[in-house]
Amino acid sequence: MAILITHTIRYRPKNMKFRFSIIVFPLVLMFFALSFRQEIQKEKHFKNLRQLTFGGDNAEAYFSPDAKKIVFQSNNPKWNLQCDQIFMMDLSVLPDTAFIPPMLSTGKGRTTCAFFMTGNRQILYSSTHLGSHSCPSTANLRAGGKYLWPVYNDYDIFVSDLAGNIIKQLTDTPGYDAEAVVSPKGDKIVFTSIRSGDLELWIMDIDGKNTRRLTHDLGYDGGAMFSPDGEKIVFRACRPETDEEINEYKENLAKGLVAPTRLEIFTMNVDGTGLQQVTNLGKANWSPCFHPSGKKIIFSSNHLSQKGYDFQLFMINTDGTGLEQITAESIFNSFPNFSSDGKYFVFCSNRNNGGTHDTNVFIAEWVE
Repeated sequence: MAILITHTIRYRPKNMKFRFSIIVFPLVLMFFALSFRQEIQKEKHFKNLRQLTFGGDNAEAYFSPDAKKIVFQSNNPKWNLQCDQIFMMDLSVLPDTAFIPPMLSTGKGRTTCAFFMTGNRQILYSSTHLGSHSCPSTANLRAGGKYLWPVYNDYDIFVSDLAGNIIKQLTDTPGYDAEAVVSPKGDKIVFTSIRSGDLELWIMDIDGKNTRRLTHDLGYDGGAMFSPDGEKIVFRACRPETDEEINEYKENLAKGLVAPTRLEIFTMNVDGTGLQQVTNLGKANWSPCFHPSGKKIIFSSNHLSQKGYDFQLFMINTDGTGLEQITAESIFNSFPNFSSDGKYFVFCSNRNNGGTHDTNVFIAEWVE
């Protein structure tokens, strides 16, 4: 850039308008270069950002304990999918637009929330395939003009090997059992269930035995993740307060629906004690994950959005202080997850989607 400017100053044509234009052009380039650099600095925690999927809705990507693989759900139409199924990706292979990772679910029904078991040889995930081999209906998800999440009664939790063979069914109670994750200690699984009549967090042994309820307040509790030491749980929750909010929540739940427009982040001990509200930002704060230090939480939020859909990643101390914005690109960033050693970070975003509604998986080296 400096060479261009020096050359322009030395050049003195008779046509002064032309002379002005060739001086301004490099300055314009400099302006855009500086703007681009400032945009990069907004996501200063990311290094070597790389896209891993290319089409459809790809979500909930989580690392294996050895950080060599991820599991995620996708409905990529190029893979002949009607609704979400579970896939695994080897991170040593650089994928391209033609790459199709191996599918670990049955290909029947709808799946969600896959997570690696300890040992890197098995995963657990939730699926509706025992209720029906067809995709469950997505009707009524915009009832009354509000965005709603479906809570399918056919969801149960299964364990599969990495060849896609179901090894064990962990839940068989009527109603929704999903959103399951494994403790870093390898001894417990926390999940969301409606078995008590409300959407609460439950915990069970790694073999599915000794289930115990952790939350008790009216409202949806879900999306739980363990702290790195396995001693705490972070999760999202809605707490309807007014009679109108309570009635609306119960009416939606009776239809198998949840309105995720007001969610806050909470933490508690693995035995259900020590409940603390971390955020009080309003709107939808969700998809939380502990930072590898265990002292911070990263989550997705639209609390700065005027229209409600601009979801960015934020990080906050576990005591609710020190809020920091992590992402700045595109209008949807969510499902953050750190590798166990804290070196890598995976999340889902609709950046670089060519103007479509596609959400893809991205990975980066994490810069502290």
